[in-house]
Amino acid sequence: MRTLLITGPGGSGRTTIAAATAQRAAAGGIRTLLLSADRDDTPGAALGSPTGPVPAAAGPGLTTWRPDAADRFRQDLTDFQSRATNVLDLLGAARLDAEEVTPLPGAEELTFLRALRDAALSERHDLLVVDLPPLPQALDLLALPEELRRYLRRLLPPERQAARALRPVLGRLAGVPMPADWLYETAARWDLELAAVEAVLADPETSVRLVAEPGPAGADAVRAATPGLALRGLRAEALIANRVLPDDDGGGTWLAGPLAQQDKTLAEWRERPDAVHTIPHLGRDPRGGEDLAALGVPAVNPAPAPVEWPVADRIAEDGVLVWHIPLPGAIRDELDLIRRGDELLITAGPFRRIVALPSALRRCTVAGAALREGELRIRFAPDPGLWPGAGR
Repeated sequence: MRTLLITGPGGSGRTTIAAATAQRAAAGGIRTLLLSADRDDTPGAALGSPTGPVPAAAGPGLTTWRPDAADRFRQDLTDFQSRATNVLDLLGAARLDAEEVTPLPGAEELTFLRALRDAALSERHDLLVVDLPPLPQALDLLALPEELRRYLRRLLPPERQAARALRPVLGRLAGVPMPADWLYETAARWDLELAAVEAVLADPETSVRLVAEPGPAGADAVRAATPGLALRGLRAEALIANRVLPDDDGGGTWLAGPLAQQDKTLAEWRERPDAVHTIPHLGRDPRGGEDLAALGVPAVNPAPAPVEWPVADRIAEDGVLVWHIPLPGAIRDELDLIRRGDELLITAGPFRRIVALPSALRRCTVAGAALREGELRIRFAPDPGLWPGAGR
């Protein structure tokens, strides 16, 4: 399934653009699902058809879905209480009724990630248009599956599950109860669900469209988000310049200043590698199918080539291997690298990611790094003790 992730600064009109994109695709005969993270029914207002916690038809070939985080959280908590009955009874804990449960921080994000997984695995649609939260919340959301899986593997390593028969003995020796089977089973289920979300984000058919108004605030937001997307292995296939003002032929009016800022931003954006599409300002909030069609959003094309992080063999020429990591928009003074075992912690401004080293680089030591033409190039020298023939 082709997946389009659409995000942008708050108030940029990203939800309206997502609705218009889904509507255009459906009108072209593509079975489309519009998945929205918006708490309010903004996509329903734009489409002229209400959206809600249950997938519903919004027109020929178009389905909409706006998951309910509160309801899913109640279901999960009820399931947790059922699984942990023995532990809760031992502690003398009182059960929580579903009616008194309100979502905790993070529940909304996890609910949406599950919905994203379920939507992407559905065979009833050919295109998934995802209306993500505003930047930078969207970048935090995209990072969440990988980070949570890493935490789970550190806190409950799967290999320890093999010592199931020894747990009673270990518990007596340690003087503390050992984790029960249900805890490992729950962690394994979460890991599987998060891995499925990761697979959706890493799929070659998944790409990003950024939506922003051409002006100083929009330019800053796009500039800041670019390295954050790149660090996740994502590249914006298109930049939607939304609510573009018409040229002012009168001259000297109050529009002169905003138009000058708009032109300056558009000129900067047209130097980006991704395509820039301008959407006119209708003079009103788009409402209904005719208004969405009038926006003229770009069609859904085949996914662009996926982002690659290749390792170049320069041993014969320079005695090193070079890992090429595209980081457009990154600033040299805001970059930081830390090698920790078989992992590399990469920091680019406010964004950070811990990535596993390719197998060949695990037998090397970091020999230097440089940022050139929007690409981070890390040099690795083979370790003579681990790389046969490296010291000859």
